[in-house]
Amino acid sequence: MSCSTAGSPLRPFGLLRAQIREEASPSPKTSSAAPSVAAGSVLKRRRPAPLMVPVDGAAAAAAAAAAVAAVESDPSNEVEEEGDEFAAYCRRGRGRRRVEMEDRHVAKVALGGDPEVALFAVFDGHGGKNAAEFAAQNMPKFMAEEVRKVDGGDSDEIEGAVKKCYLKTDEEFLKREESGGACCVTALLQKGGLTVSNTGDCRAVLSRAGTAEALTSDHRASREDERERIENLGGFVVNNRGTWRVQGSLAVSRGIGDAHLKQWVVADPDTRTLLVDPQCEFLVLASDGLWDKVDNQEAIDIARPLCIGNDKTSRIAACRRLVETAGSRGSTDDISVLIIQLQKFSGSS
Repeated sequence: MSCSTAGSPLRPFGLLRAQIREEASPSPKTSSAAPSVAAGSVLKRRRPAPLMVPVDGAAAAAAAAAAVAAVESDPSNEVEEEGDEFAAYCRRGRGRRRVEMEDRHVAKVALGGDPEVALFAVFDGHGGKNAAEFAAQNMPKFMAEEVRKVDGGDSDEIEGAVKKCYLKTDEEFLKREESGGACCVTALLQKGGLTVSNTGDCRAVLSRAGTAEALTSDHRASREDERERIENLGGFVVNNRGTWRVQGSLAVSRGIGDAHLKQWVVADPDTRTLLVDPQCEFLVLASDGLWDKVDNQEAIDIARPLCIGNDKTSRIAACRRLVETAGSRGSTDDISVLIIQLQKFSGSS
């Protein structure tokens, strides 16, 4: 017996059931999970889900600790040196971008084999260690050559020799066509005289009977006279996020290297000479990693109790304390501190 609805053709039951089975079962060439694709569209291949490999928590922690230990144990992270007349301590910055120590220092008590001449220096590299490393390796040789030429000369001649040394160091580094630059501060001691020079923001501070006396002025783009010098040479200085920069790039206005800015960032140092008298106790040479966090008088106050004697261990402890003080105040820069006992170089000693 069959029945139908008015206006609808009668569809055989068997045919209807077969059609339902065909629509419900996917074709062997397709997947029921595959997305439908409109005619003429392009099917994009899906990236497979990432394979997650379970990692044991203890193993992950151990691996992380080992990586940190490897970085911390790198011998270039900390450098210390001491002698009868000086002590130096340098520590790599703690910033995330600090992948290597860019500071270098020099302590030559008998420069060029002359026991009456000594050279101490701190070099603060930027854009890599190349310029600081080159200066530390070569400036002592250049300085010895230039000073030998004016042996017995007056302070003006000695200062001229130091200037030639700086310019030669810069010239020879630029020939290598390597990137980066370096700030410098040097102390040349001979026959009771002290000649201090700098380019950039490494600084020399003297303890004169416990009172701090800055012997250098930082060469920064924020200085009005430096900005005027740069503008007179056709350059410009702009304030970029609160820091004045040469050509919008470099915060220091003098230094070794920086070939792309050499027209404005010169290696011509500021230099001054003084006699080492009985009130001249010790000299602190340091990179800006210290001076950005510790002012001149505070540095002398921290170091003096450990430096007014002749104990080498006390001087190295003074260097460490200064570095640690700057670090505790948030310095993430490389920090180098070199302390020289001046009375050992006085004319009366």
